Amino acid sequence: MSKNVVIVESPSKSHTIEKYLGKDYTVTSSKGHIRELTTSFKEGLGIDPDNHFKPKYKIAKGKSATIKELKSLVKDADHVYLATDPDREGEAISWHLADELGLDLDQDNRIVFNEVTKKAVLAALEHPRHIDMDLVHSQETRRVLDRIIGFKLSKVLQKKIKSKSAGRVQSVALRLIVEKEKEIQAFIPQEYWEIEAEFLKNDINFKAKLEKFKDQKVEMHSKEDADAIYEQLNPKKFVVESVESQMKSRSSKPPFTTSTLQQSASTLLKFSSKRTMRIAQALYEGVDIDHDTVGLITYMRTDSIRLSDDFVSETKAYIEKKYGEKYVGYVKTSKKTENVQDAHEGIRPTSIDRTPSSVKSYLSDEQYKLYSLIYARAIASLMSNSEYNATTLLLNNNDYMFKANGSVIAFDGYLKAYKKYEKVSDEELPICEQKEVLASENIENSQHFTKAPSRYSEATLIKALEEYGIGRPSTYATIIDTIISRNYVTLVKRMFEPTESGIHTNDFLVQWFNDIINVNYTAQMEDELDVIAEGKDEYEPCIESFLEKIDPLIDTAMNNAEDYKAPVVGTCPECGSDLVERQGRFGKFIACSGYPECKYIKKDENNQYPKPTDEICPNCGSPVVIKRGRFGEFKACSNYPKCKTIIK
Repeated sequence: MSKNVVIVESPSKSHTIEKYLGKDYTVTSSKGHIRELTTSFKEGLGIDPDNHFKPKYKIAKGKSATIKELKSLVKDADHVYLATDPDREGEAISWHLADELGLDLDQDNRIVFNEVTKKAVLAALEHPRHIDMDLVHSQETRRVLDRIIGFKLSKVLQKKIKSKSAGRVQSVALRLIVEKEKEIQAFIPQEYWEIEAEFLKNDINFKAKLEKFKDQKVEMHSKEDADAIYEQLNPKKFVVESVESQMKSRSSKPPFTTSTLQQSASTLLKFSSKRTMRIAQALYEGVDIDHDTVGLITYMRTDSIRLSDDFVSETKAYIEKKYGEKYVGYVKTSKKTENVQDAHEGIRPTSIDRTPSSVKSYLSDEQYKLYSLIYARAIASLMSNSEYNATTLLLNNNDYMFKANGSVIAFDGYLKAYKKYEKVSDEELPICEQKEVLASENIENSQHFTKAPSRYSEATLIKALEEYGIGRPSTYATIIDTIISRNYVTLVKRMFEPTESGIHTNDFLVQWFNDIINVNYTAQMEDELDVIAEGKDEYEPCIESFLEKIDPLIDTAMNNAEDYKAPVVGTCPECGSDLVERQGRFGKFIACSGYPECKYIKKDENNQYPKPTDEICPNCGSPVVIKRGRFGEFKACSNYPKCKTIIK
């Protein structure tokens, strides 16, 4: 029996760490959470209203054998180290393990490390600490609040409008999407016109746009407005009013946080947030490289941009050696107030010497793409600013002022390492002298219309949630996955559109639960959870206060909101009951109101899948069909599963 037992969450991480430690250590895994809230007590909330709302837990489904095995391992061990993830959820899992395994909470049995490397793990073992019960209480409060809202609101939704579920954060995310859609629907395009002159000088082609008449901004709302100005312009007499040039600099972005990684991976790599986190988890937990297993990136759930002193010094030395001294930059700092004792860093490679090209052969294609992005962002964050010469040229034509802008990179700086992800192109203007006269090659007036606001993409929705203070790094992917799986939203060309069910659910929640399902209140709750994590507030008053707020809203909705009645559209041909219109996972369908006794569903010839196409599979020659999946329609080979071709 080993003298020391180390318990982590993930089996793959346990295999990695086991290789770092000697024969005196046994490394095992809890395989995630081992306990969950019961559905006992009033309304199945799992909290005792007569005992300070104390939560009651049970062994998670399928975890009895794991706990039995863990108890056997720790029974005769000299020391047990709980090495679950370095965040609030990980802290809570460590507490559940300690409680279930009978460990002494007064012992220093909690270790944390921000990266799965031998150096980091050994350093953590030298500095064990107590389980941080403030973090545990914060996570416990979050879990109970989510249970209260999830159970109480979902019951109202199911009874009153036959909707599926509600959530503390998911419902606010849905509200943002629905409100954006309503803003788009209410938008009325406004016509406007622009006049642009094209020039050619010294083999440089450039355009200048009409901005002002004398000192007044020019506004053209019709063709008549544009034509009236056009008639007053002399194509051969654009006089150079002024030429202004100045050197400007652009700094690199800080290393990734969870939010910015998901945003950039969505925009640059076309990865969903869920996919990004899955890949990042694998890179963090460890990859086999030359008979050694090593974590390639630091912990991927973080809102910090801090970098360790060791990484900064090593990376600056690497930059100087690879690119030259003038490319060495400075450490980015956050505008947010960060806890200097926080073990988290920004997301970075565990070693700057482990370049993407050096590990490419050990990674899958998606792992290589994400690792390359993380690596480039981290190294660029410590490189010098890029510098460019910005030029503004003003041209006067009968007191109508045209402006042309240009910029030319003078020093690439951080772009040397990040140009693949941040494309910057030169827009050169020719050298011009004041009062010089230029002739236009072409003057064109063009019609435009103001555009409605854009729908949320995954990247912009995550950015909005972060800016509003809704949710935390570990929750964004789950929030998005939930509202999609509930059929509240669909992704159309990578943009969120609310379904009829989503709009109906949101409108009901806004009507009856606006006091708690809104941006400000949800952000306030997140702040309160942070205060609990700092030991400045407690679990019980937070839960009590929330119950006092939500219970009257529940009663009002139950007593006053009308019960949903499915629209009757005909008579069932099998049993004679009413046929009603229902909302399913893939949209509306017509079925018998006598379900489950009668399971008749009317076939919809326009909504049957797969649908035929005229295309042929490029790999096997079979017909291509249209199928419907979780995220909508897609084209695929009809010879599945023998041929797994998907047509993009």
